[in-house]
Amino acid sequence: MRFKDKVALVTGGSRGIGKAIVEALTKEGATVVFTYKSSKEAAEQFASELNGSGAITEAYQHDASDTEGAQRLVEHVVKIYGGIDILVNNAGITRDQLLMRMNEADWDLVIDNNLKSVYNLSKAVLRPMMSKRYGKIVNMSSVVGVMGNAGQTNYAAAKAGILGFTKALAREVASRNICVNAIAPGFIETDMTGNLNDDQKKMLQDQIPLKRLGKADDVAQVVCFLCSTDADYMTGQVLCVDGGMVMS
Repeated sequence: MRFKDKVALVTGGSRGIGKAIVEALTKEGATVVFTYKSSKEAAEQFASELNGSGAITEAYQHDASDTEGAQRLVEHVVKIYGGIDILVNNAGITRDQLLMRMNEADWDLVIDNNLKSVYNLSKAVLRPMMSKRYGKIVNMSSVVGVMGNAGQTNYAAAKAGILGFTKALAREVASRNICVNAIAPGFIETDMTGNLNDDQKKMLQDQIPLKRLGKADDVAQVVCFLCSTDADYMTGQVLCVDGGMVMS
């Protein structure tokens, strides 16, 4: 078990990619606290199922855009579980619209939930990670942040900002043995893509060299790699998990 005796914090961990990340980390022995914003019953049921199989998990209700709440969350995890070894900044939302029609509230909401949240949690975990001289931070970006997408200027701006944030923070904390990396998923089978019809799915698949949508576990396994000792010499990197959409 790669993460035996490690404590992980995963934001937005109750569904989709986040849920797959929580499952993968617990399967490898990590104690995992995951956050959710709503759907308390579903989140607690998920935690209960994992704990019933022998894992140690906790569902914690938290708004990732809340700076003070992020500090309280980290203090809670440190107090109850003794520290934080891994942070996965996965929480995010979309409010898609062409820029000329986009209102300021939807711009601010996406920036706060997708980008400011990364600032909030990353800053909050730095002190406990620095005191241990060890840490793994993985930030969830998107191929949209790399190549752009019409109708998603707010989302693309936030996800591109995560890439710059990741590289800058990696330089700041490398001397403390804290590795900071980012993942840019492509089109992944989640609740959002589940609403697409067959024609829309085919249009997406035609853009992907591997000719299929990714699965949440495809991303989760890369998260596990970056959080493991196998990636101890990697920091400030962006890994595209996208079936070949972005090649550079």
